[in-house]
This record gives sequence, C-alpha cells and structure tokens, in this order.
Amino acid sequence: MKAIRISQKSSTKELVPESVDRPVIKPGYVVIKVKAFGVNESEVTSRKGESSADFSFPRILGIEGVGVVAEVGENSSFEVGQKVATMMGGLGRSIDGAYAEYTQAKEENVIPISTDLDWGTIGALPEMLQTAYGSLSRGLDLQKNETLLIRGGSSTVGLMAASLAKYLGAKVISTTRHSESLTTLEKYGATYPLLDDKDFEKNMHQIMPDGVDKVLELVGTTSLLQDINFLKEGGKLCFVGALSGKWTLDEFSPFMIPTGTFLTSYAGEANDLPAKVFNDILKEVEQDKLAVPIAKVYHGLAEVGQAQENLESGKYSGKHVVVL
Repeated sequence: MKAIRISQKSSTKELVPESVDRPVIKPGYVVIKVKAFGVNESEVTSRKGESSADFSFPRILGIEGVGVVAEVGENSSFEVGQKVATMMGGLGRSIDGAYAEYTQAKEENVIPISTDLDWGTIGALPEMLQTAYGSLSRGLDLQKNETLLIRGGSSTVGLMAASLAKYLGAKVISTTRHSESLTTLEKYGATYPLLDDKDFEKNMHQIMPDGVDKVLELVGTTSLLQDINFLKEGGKLCFVGALSGKWTLDEFSPFMIPTGTFLTSYAGEANDLPAKVFNDILKEVEQDKLAVPIAKVYHGLAEVGQAQENLESGKYSGKHVVVL
C-alpha cells in the first residue's frame, strides 16, 4: 500500500507517498481502508520532531481517519465493509496512523458510523468534533440559554465549538484577531463576533455587562486571567488550547481566580465522543442544522505536504481534509 512515513525530522516537501506493508490484523484491532483524514497541528509537530513522549520514528503520521472496515479479528463487534471513524489512542504517535491507504486501530477507538455524507465532510469531523464536544460537555457542561465566550474562535476547534454551542441553544461570543474572519465567526454560530484588539475588553463589557456563564479558552495563558474575570459568579472557564504558544502562567496564585468562579481544563479522550453522539451529529449535518468548518479538501496522499503547509500558514479558517 501507499503511505506517508517519516524516519526523521522532515519538511513538507519530504511528505511523499511510499510503498509500505499493509497492516497485519492484531487481536483487538480493526484494519480500516482509509477514505479520508483531517490534517492536524499535532501532526505538523510530529513531522518537526517535537511531538509528545509516546511518538517515535519511523512513523506513518495521522491521528484520525475515516473509512470502511477491511479486516477484523476473531469475535469482533465490527463487520467488513462497515463505515467507521477513528482517532487518538496512540494513532500516528505510538502506532502507525491514517496518512495511508490502510490503517489499524484498537476497536475501543473505532466508532461505527451511518451516514450518506461525502467522505470529505466526514473526514473533517473526528478529532475536531471530539475536542469541541468534549470541552463543551465534560469541560464546561454547557446548557441551553447560557452565554459562552470562545477566545480564539477562528481556530478549527473554535469554529466547531461555536457551531455546536449554537445548536445546543447557547448564545456565543467568539473572538478573532483578524477583521476579515468576523463574518466566518458569524457563519459558524457566533451571535457576537468580536475583534480581539485593544477595545476588546470594553466591547465585552458593553455586550455582556453582567458577564458570561462559560468561557472556552483556546488562546492560552496570555488571555486566561482576563477571560476568567468575564465570568459571572458560578461561571466556569475551561482551558483547552494555547494558540499563543504559552501554556503556563508565571507566578500563578489560586487567589487570581475570582471568588465563586471555576477554572478547569480539558485534554481530550476519544471515549468522550460516544458513537451515538457522533451519529446524531452526522444526521444534523445531513439536514443542514449544523455547519462543519472545512478550509479545503485535498485529493490523494501526494497533497498531504501542501495541506500541512496551508495549515501552518494560518491563512485558512476550518479543517484541512485529505480524501483518498
């Protein structure tokens, strides 16, 4: 089969398809014929040799993928030909990933899906949806009619979270540093798209003088203390990402957290996206009740390098997806 495999720190030009052995089925695993996969920042990090401790070379990249079951082991709950999605569980880090014609994933990390959506749309969802849904449900316990501030709203997760939050009946305030992205924020569910500039705090107080119920923090610790002070008493901030690149807070004291507010984080687990939730959301997308932010769809493994370049450029809003 063809796959994108790297043996050392590499440039995007070195993301070239090569012939490798097809995965041999192992107990408790499913072999999947890959139809599409999303391209993620963590894969860029892995390519640069800066990944998490569980990553090792040589490695086929790709932490998520969608496709059809090609092979199952004994007593499997899956069937050959069944549509599935997979993400995380070491995929693309400690085991070979989805930048390939076939991949192998643990059954516990494989979700059966039933949908007539095109593979490009399905391929955009697993990791992005898992992070957005998990942070809103487990991280924030977002409820209907609550107000949600998404700091870093033009990011892929930010756009998906806004779309989900609107679907759940919340009122969304979403931020971007780029004025040209304001219409995109509104398209994907923001009631109040706000420019993250010198007037941001003043504009926030004008829109929400009593504060907000929940905050989804995607920018990082550079804005965390400002954002936690936008909370109403009883409100909650969930730290999910660090688009600023800053993950820690210098000289932090618990007394910096306003009385009666809560600070938590969400690191993400594949099991936080149950099969029923995934399939329910696919149905909502089919019926145009939920928008999926897609930046661009690419065709074939040969375009993976370009997809990673475009992702790194930061010039696109939404998910980059490769269809095979």
